[in-house]
Amino acid sequence: MKNIFLLLICFCLSLGIKAQSFIGAWEGYAVSKDGEQLKNVVIFSEGFQVSTWFYAETGKFLKSNGGLWRLDGDTVIETVEFDTNNAERVGTEVSFEVDITASTLSIRGNSLKWQRIDTGVPGKLQGAWLMSGRIRNGETQLRDTNRPRKTMKILSGTRFQWIAYNTETKKFMGTGGGTYTTIDGKYNENIEFFSRDDAKAGLSLTFNYSIVDGKWEHSGKSSKGAPIHEIWSVRQ
Repeated sequence: MKNIFLLLICFCLSLGIKAQSFIGAWEGYAVSKDGEQLKNVVIFSEGFQVSTWFYAETGKFLKSNGGLWRLDGDTVIETVEFDTNNAERVGTEVSFEVDITASTLSIRGNSLKWQRIDTGVPGKLQGAWLMSGRIRNGETQLRDTNRPRKTMKILSGTRFQWIAYNTETKKFMGTGGGTYTTIDGKYNENIEFFSRDDAKAGLSLTFNYSIVDGKWEHSGKSSKGAPIHEIWSVRQ
């Protein structure tokens, strides 16, 4: 009985170690029907992931999907929370067998291979966050992060993506992403794609940021030039 218990512990630990090997960002490439290069970026954080396709040269947005994920042996199981290509997948589980090394990731039966971009470093905001409030005119306005309408931001060590969606109505409101840095209290975004306005691709934004009581406070000007002061909480 003791040996069985120890084997179960070792098995659970090995699953945890393997799941950790997914954490970070990955990129793959394909060619569109019109001969243009397409880029796919996948970000894995603890328990949450996002996959997005866009035109590599122009940043024109194509599609995005993601949600919760877990690992069962060599199988990734995803609970879909948003899918711009097929809203009916929201709330369903999808699974696929994968092969992973330190630098590559592939899905069995799929010719596409992803290369690792980072392992969750060096950026200091790696993980999945939910917008949990705003500060306006010095007044803090909190938001219930358990409600179906969510704005989530997933970051690896070098990549970021925000997604606005509703798991109840299956409606997708928008997304944007690219690369980021966190240096000396400054959070810098370099936008590579923006679903609401492809012209935002190439734009760089700088914000002040700090971690206060475990929450990420984020202030500056939005892509429209409007002042913002947001509060983000780690998604559990």
